[in-house]
Amino acid sequence: MSAKILKHPTSPTPRILAVANQKGGVGKTTTAINLGTALAAVGEKVLVIDLDPQGNASTGLGIERSQEQVSTYEVLVGEADLHEAVQGSEIPGLDCVPSSMDLLGAELELAEYNRKTYRLKDAIEKLIVFSEASPYTYILVDCPPSLNLLTINSLSAADAILVPLQCEFFALEGLSQLLNTVERVKANLNPSLEIQGIVLTMFDRRNSLSEQVAQDVRGVLGAKVYETVIPRNVRVSEAPSYGKPVLLYDNTCAGSQAYIRLASEIIRRERSLRAA
Repeated sequence: MSAKILKHPTSPTPRILAVANQKGGVGKTTTAINLGTALAAVGEKVLVIDLDPQGNASTGLGIERSQEQVSTYEVLVGEADLHEAVQGSEIPGLDCVPSSMDLLGAELELAEYNRKTYRLKDAIEKLIVFSEASPYTYILVDCPPSLNLLTINSLSAADAILVPLQCEFFALEGLSQLLNTVERVKANLNPSLEIQGIVLTMFDRRNSLSEQVAQDVRGVLGAKVYETVIPRNVRVSEAPSYGKPVLLYDNTCAGSQAYIRLASEIIRRERSLRAA
């Protein structure tokens, strides 16, 4: 039986979630595009901002690189407003701001700008003003696999951080570094930043190491770790090569059903936060 997703009333301002982990290959981009797709499937208006120079979130949503397109680079350096960079996807209710290889040099350029750590935050606020009311209920920012100025911009703009964590031996070591960065950002740049949750990815029930990592992470972070785990699944790996989220490529596979459950879990957490 297919997983069912829980819907909640839309909020007047977008909930900004940074999908971040300084380690590469943990399922960060896969989580961003498939979570965005699952949220859009129940009527949420979602914007995925691709802040990774590799641009995998953009291509994973079927948006090809083009020299003519306005990207997150132009937005961050002030050459364009965010609304000018928004592109639609084939998923109703899901838009994307594509990435650019120019982001590779953006850190050096931004170092000389005023409010260099708030460039993304300012751009999002300007988008809301331009639209008179936010056209989105969720904004997901796909961060690069490093703790650089691009990631700091994302954390400075975000309400919360969502951390994909691969079930591997060094998972906790990398998580510790990221949590320290979150605390520094809270102390100096964004006092309201919180951890929305940790999602365990590439989980293999046949592998005792996956079970051990899951137990260790839950032992350290408790309820911050989502109940939903994202399994290793060949359909999830295949989908990006077709420029589609796995929910469009094969919505019945184990990976798709896991992301639907994750979206429901996130909505429940958001509802609890609003109630509190």
